[in-house]
Amino acid sequence: MKKSTIAKKISAVLMASAMVAGLAACGGSGSGTESTEASGGATYSIGICNYVDDASLNQIVDNIESRLKEIEKEKGVTFNVSYDNCNADASVMNQIISNFQADNVDLMVGVATPVAMAMQAATEGSDTPVIFSAVSDPEGAALVESNEAPGANITGTSDYLDTSSVMNLILAADPDADCIGLLYDQGQDASTAPIADAKAYLDAKGIKYIERTGTTTDEVQLAAKSLVADGVDAVFTPTDNTIMTAELSIYETFADAKIPHYTGADSFALNGAFVGYGVDYANLGVETANMIAEVLLDGKDPASLSVKTFDNGTATVNTETCEAIGFDFEAIKEAFAPLCTQVKEITTAESFE
Repeated sequence: MKKSTIAKKISAVLMASAMVAGLAACGGSGSGTESTEASGGATYSIGICNYVDDASLNQIVDNIESRLKEIEKEKGVTFNVSYDNCNADASVMNQIISNFQADNVDLMVGVATPVAMAMQAATEGSDTPVIFSAVSDPEGAALVESNEAPGANITGTSDYLDTSSVMNLILAADPDADCIGLLYDQGQDASTAPIADAKAYLDAKGIKYIERTGTTTDEVQLAAKSLVADGVDAVFTPTDNTIMTAELSIYETFADAKIPHYTGADSFALNGAFVGYGVDYANLGVETANMIAEVLLDGKDPASLSVKTFDNGTATVNTETCEAIGFDFEAIKEAFAPLCTQVKEITTAESFE
């Protein structure tokens, strides 16, 4: 056989091999879960939508993304993450979700209850799994049938708040408190159950409460001033994103009036509130990423993957605000210690480092 004929046959074989390899690399017409090869492992596309720009939710997103990067190195896979923030605008939120669907993402992540609910509605009847994060009451929002057995293609992490524990802190710092302000946004699902629980607790104790609400930062500022004029002894806010967004603009109003603001997350204390009590949002972000990996890499069914809840035992005290109010931090720490797993210190800043 002539050398030229041999060369032609070798060339034909190489071209055929290249075509087969090219087809394999394309992975057919399915999504990224069909093992699109990159860097020696499968590539998965993830769409993350954040509800609003605030310290708590941003902390969650940062830790989801950093943990996913760690998992990439550990498992030899690639996560292509598309991130967007709807800034509490429902039309923008729906457009972001539509974009994720058009991009055929392998999994969606909804940060906060409104986004999780919109993603649930948008993916109903499809195979796209949804992992939510920072949903205070998944059952109450009808996202899952139960926390133990979600029952649909959605599950995630909850920042459920033990309201009674926050009320206990208020009375530990001021046993004579007889009028508590409740500051929240009536439209926030995260506030519905905690505010009802707070009222029940205060009613049982015979303690008066005054409700003030707001849906914008300007309205929240007016509500805060009204509570000062009402002469409340302390103010309670649950994990309410509207109040969280406004916290930097209201904390001095309360501090100047010597009124402690007790809240449902450490990010409020970072932004000036006296106390933030609840889950560690950095850890919540990490665990959300771990659940993403369980679904995409381990093939677990969200319908049977229990919602992850956390110990609400950490009280974060803003020491600057504590001093401005006129409390002694060491005395507060001693009063809180029996009621918490730990008492942490923080000073006012716009975001976590």
